Parts: sequence; structure tokens; C-alpha cells
Amino acid sequence: MTKTKKMIIWVPLVLVVMSIGGYELRRSRSVKQQAFHEDQVKRSDFIETILSTGAVAPENRLDIKPPVAGRMDELLVVEGQAVKKGQVLAWVSSTERAAMLDSARAEGEASLKQWETYYKATPIYAPIDGVIILQNIWPGQSFATTDAILTMSDRLTVKAQVDETDISKVKLGQKALITLDAYPGENIDAKVVHVAFDSKTVNSVTTYIVDVLPIKVPHHMLSGMTANVTFILNSVPHSLQIPNEALQSENDTLCVKIKSEREGDSPICKKVELGPSTDGYTVVRSGLTEGQTILIPDLKPIPQKNQDASSKNPLMGGRGHH
Repeated sequence: MTKTKKMIIWVPLVLVVMSIGGYELRRSRSVKQQAFHEDQVKRSDFIETILSTGAVAPENRLDIKPPVAGRMDELLVVEGQAVKKGQVLAWVSSTERAAMLDSARAEGEASLKQWETYYKATPIYAPIDGVIILQNIWPGQSFATTDAILTMSDRLTVKAQVDETDISKVKLGQKALITLDAYPGENIDAKVVHVAFDSKTVNSVTTYIVDVLPIKVPHHMLSGMTANVTFILNSVPHSLQIPNEALQSENDTLCVKIKSEREGDSPICKKVELGPSTDGYTVVRSGLTEGQTILIPDLKPIPQKNQDASSKNPLMGGRGHH
């Protein structure tokens, strides 16, 4: 075989090998290439929370029923009024006294006053300290011993419905915030006072009722109002925080990418000590400083620019348009 013929055979083969090598190199760089966008380490109050909904209701609801059947003579309280244990709430007449007074009234004013002095009305006392939340009987109206004259509560709470997946994080005495739908701009400081031992299942969702007590009950907070409750699980005031997507793992160690001090060098993965975390941010205890620039990986793949036939596998044929 002549030298010329050998060159004719080898030159195309070398070109093919070089093309394949160039393709593999470009493909390798495309796979390894990672794009980042910059962000800064920020300092702010970190709060880890659980959200739930509920309704305002008395912690202990108490119906006040009369000791005798009869008629309401005088009511001394109104709805929303705070009362003390032992306070007289109303005066009532038994059925016999009411009938006797009606007969005496027919005889004249003097006879009525005489019988009112001889036959005293029956007082209705407040059994506990609390608030009158409902009036059921009005003066002049008759009632039986089974009828509730008044309803009172010792204190208003929010009955919050907490999903079973979160109930293990709720503890007695835990801080919470109450927001009423009727007053969305106001947060009411509160705490957890009771966690139910029995669950309720509604539409295949299992929840537990948690009683949340306001530290100070506002006058406009009424029984039956819809409320949202924020349970505060963890709080780290004025802490350094980074987005969760900034965290990476190298050699089984959590770290955060930062720029190298040498121009052109690859980013450095700085080891960090972490604190509590939410779905969006994580507290950094050490390893970074406030305002420091960090690199966050872009999740989207990087499109290759000027990709033409030269970037394709030279052994694969192109597909034309018909």
C-alpha cells in the first residue's frame, strides 16, 4: 500500500476520533457545570410554628338552673358581665309565691306589700367566678327547674383542631397567638392549657382538640367566633438565617458554597453549624457572618448556547424537517 493511500485512510479516522472526543468533553463539561445565584446571610427573628383553626368557646360552660319552678321577678346582670362567686344574679318567685302575690295584687297595693314582706323571693347566686354569656329567661317569664335561667363561663378559650401529625409538638404551657376572623389585624397572646386525650375524625382526618387560653381576653372576643391559632414551637430572636436550598453536602458534611478569594477558582463549600429549621429557612449558629455572600445552586439545567451540528454526536445522523 502506498503512502498516499495510507493517509487517505487514516486522516478521516483521526477526524472521527477527534470529533467523538470533543463531543464527550463538551458533554462532560455540560454535566459538571453548575450555575449559582447569589444571596446574603440575613439576621432576623426565627419562629417555628404550627397553624390550626378553631372556635372561641368557654373552657367550662355552666347552665344556672333555679332550685324551684316559678317566675322571674328581677334580673340583676346582663350578657357579657363579669361576676363573682356568691353574687346575686336574679330574684325569682316560686310558683306558690307568684300565685299568692297575684292574688294580693288584686286586693290592693297594701296587701301586695304585706305579702312581699312575709314571703321573700328566692335569690339565684353565681356558683363560680366568670362571665354571663347567655340570658334565657326575662322578668315576668315562668320557668321550670329544668330550664337554664342564665349561662356563664369561667373563662373563654379557643378550641383548636390540631392534626395528629402535629400533636406531638404541642405541649402544656406552650406559647401561642390567636387571631380572630372578625379582627384579623390583632394578635392575642395565649398559651396551651389542655390537650385532649381522645381524637376526633372528620372526613377521614384525625385531629385533637387543644384548649388555648388568652393571657388577657379582649372585650370583643365572643363565644362562637372563628379563630386561627399559631403555636410557637421554637423561637430564636435576632439569629443568622439562610435559605434551605443553600445547604449542600460534601463528604457527609453540611456546608454552604461561598466565592473563593482567588479569582477564577471554584466556589468553596464552607462548613456550618446549624440550628432549628423551617420549610424555608435554617438558623446558622457558626461558620457564616451577617451580610456574607453565599451561592445558591440553580435548580434548572443550563441551556447550551450555540448548539449546532458540531455539538452533536458525529456518529448520529441529523433528523431533517419534511
